[in-house]
Formats: sequence, C-alpha cells, structure tokens
Amino acid sequence: MGRRLAASGTFFKSRTDPKYQTRRDSNLIPSELMDKAYRALTSGRLLLADGDIDGACNRAYYAMFDAARAALFFTESDTSCAAPPKTHAGLISAFSLQLIKPGILPADLGKNLNRAAEIRFIADYTGDAVTPDKAAWLVSHAEEFIQTIQSSLFSQ
Repeated sequence: MGRRLAASGTFFKSRTDPKYQTRRDSNLIPSELMDKAYRALTSGRLLLADGDIDGACNRAYYAMFDAARAALFFTESDTSCAAPPKTHAGLISAFSLQLIKPGILPADLGKNLNRAAEIRFIADYTGDAVTPDKAAWLVSHAEEFIQTIQSSLFSQ
C-alpha cells in the first residue's frame, strides 16, 4: 500500500504516505507564503513582458492566492486555527469572511481576488483568450494586493 505502478513501470508514491507529502501538505509559515507570493508575482511580470498572457495570469493569481493564505494564517496564529481551506473557493470565502468583512483589509482586495480567480480560470481552463490588457490589470492588482497585505499585516 502507498505505491501504485505508473504507466512507465515506475512507482508513484502515495499522497497519503507522510514520507512523500509535498510542501502544499506541510505547514508553511506566513513569511514563507509571502516569499512564494513575491516569487509568483515576479514570474507573472516576466511572463507578461514575454507575451505569455495565460502564464502571466496564472502566476499573478497564485501570487494573490499565496498572499491571501499568508494573511489568513497570520491572523489565525493567535486563535485556535481551524483547518486551512481545501479549495480555491474556500480560500476566497475565508479571506472575505475573516479579513474583508470585519474591515481588517480593504474591500477592494476581496473584489480583486475574486476577479483574479475568474481571469485565471479563463486562462487556464476554457481556451478563451485573455486580452493583454486584462493580464496587465491582473499583474498590477496582484502587486497592489501583496503590498497591501504586507504593509497592513506584516509590517507592524
């Protein structure tokens, strides 16, 4: 148990085997998630400059996603931390309910995170074209999103 035969005859390690869990399964601390967000933002900028619109949208969204995760973990560190959201929709909902609704962060961050998720979904899954202007908007707002979280929560 814990191994399955891959098509090439090699073995995949089971995701349930703790020895082979990915970083996604581990407990990243907020500063690591913010570092990851900044790296994704840098990648998004480079991809946009290179004309890879879909890639830029993906990286900019994940920059926002990781910054939102960092913000949720940071604000829950003083409380009994519930299990982290398991889906993108769950994270967006938790971000809105725990950080936007109480006024900890500005409402436009929640709106921009929702819009970013929509654009990333189009870029990654529908096959429809995302315009360069929308991609530029997403990269720009990802930078604003990360900077606002950094200055509001982590620079105190």
